[in-house]
Amino acid sequence: MKGDYQELVDEISALLGAPATLENRDFGLIAFGAHDSDDDSAMDPVRTRSILTRKSTPAVRAWFEGFGITRATGPVRIPAAPDAGVYRDRICLPVRHRGVVLGYVWLLDAEPGPSHQQLTAAMEVAARIGELLADEERAGADLSRELRAALTAERGWQYDMAVAALRTALGPDAEGLHALVCVAPWSGEDSPSPRTVPGAAALCALPWRGPAGPYPTAAPRGPSPGADPASGGGARSARPASPGPDPGRTTTPAPSAGPPRALAVLVRLRSADNLSPATTAAERLRGPAGPAAVAGVAAPRRGLGDLDRCWHEATAAARAAHAQPRLGPLAHWSELGPYRLLTALPPAEPDPAVRTLLGPAHTELARTAEVFLDHAGQAGRAAAALGIHRQTLYYRLSRVEQLTGLDLDTGEDRLLLHMALKTARL
Repeated sequence: MKGDYQELVDEISALLGAPATLENRDFGLIAFGAHDSDDDSAMDPVRTRSILTRKSTPAVRAWFEGFGITRATGPVRIPAAPDAGVYRDRICLPVRHRGVVLGYVWLLDAEPGPSHQQLTAAMEVAARIGELLADEERAGADLSRELRAALTAERGWQYDMAVAALRTALGPDAEGLHALVCVAPWSGEDSPSPRTVPGAAALCALPWRGPAGPYPTAAPRGPSPGADPASGGGARSARPASPGPDPGRTTTPAPSAGPPRALAVLVRLRSADNLSPATTAAERLRGPAGPAAVAGVAAPRRGLGDLDRCWHEATAAARAAHAQPRLGPLAHWSELGPYRLLTALPPAEPDPAVRTLLGPAHTELARTAEVFLDHAGQAGRAAAALGIHRQTLYYRLSRVEQLTGLDLDTGEDRLLLHMALKTARL
């Protein structure tokens, strides 16, 4: 199919008497016409960079898109902008199919420039390019099966075969840089078309083992524990969420019936230090997923060999975003901190020492212990965060020690309690 693109680009170059360049809508190079001029000044740094690096800079892209090329249905003339690195005037021929822009044909503009008839003929060729790109994207939409197989297979020959099938389907793009995104819970269609998500190479829906809604919030019931006997009528607690299960709480239900699902999105990247294509895809998909949805982004990797580890990272980040609101609604694996370890632990019953503390009768004590440990055991900061008197804090911590049998002056006991409280959120 790449050969077909090259033939069509050469046809446009011949029609207009100037070398043409074809890029996809993400400004990735697809094909380019030969430059056979002896005039070196006719070359342009943007075209040269596109050919050599197969991409354009963000500044160049922003300048071009500012002229409405994503909405245009005919040729667009774009003036030079040295500040953005664009030193020559250009003509852009949008490549569209059924009203959707799929790419752009670029030519350097110079007086007197191509005639209206020439541009009309070139746009007809661009429409044929659009049909090819649309066929390629429709084929990409069918990659949900291959992606699902690769993400659900156990390590071994089945995983190797699934990854090989996905690699074959993706073609040369398979060896590029990617980031895997998890959007959960997902209530939309099984496999949205990648053409609706710029940069997406493949998408699929999978079972979701995390929570089906946002982390529950405390519902007031009876007198506030802020008025502890030791508080002397101190300030009431702000009542933030507690890690333990609580029948008195309400949770937003899953947006659709049936087992909860997550959407996996394999997103193409230009560089490892620019995850904006992945975050843009995540934000775009969180809308149709519903108000309960969060997203997790794995660390970028080149190639597909570690796709299973990427999925673990993406789902772990999504689980952490549910558990810890400050991480969400879009969490990156690289920024999870201790949740990178906690999400790797297998599901288990709470440790016997903290099982009673995590019960519905002690939600305020559990929250107090968590805030105290989050603030490195500094009583003044913890009391301020909870909105209570320091003596109230000491009273509650003594009750935590009585319920758990743990000594909060001992580092390992603090570690056990802190891990148990954070794991309960997951």
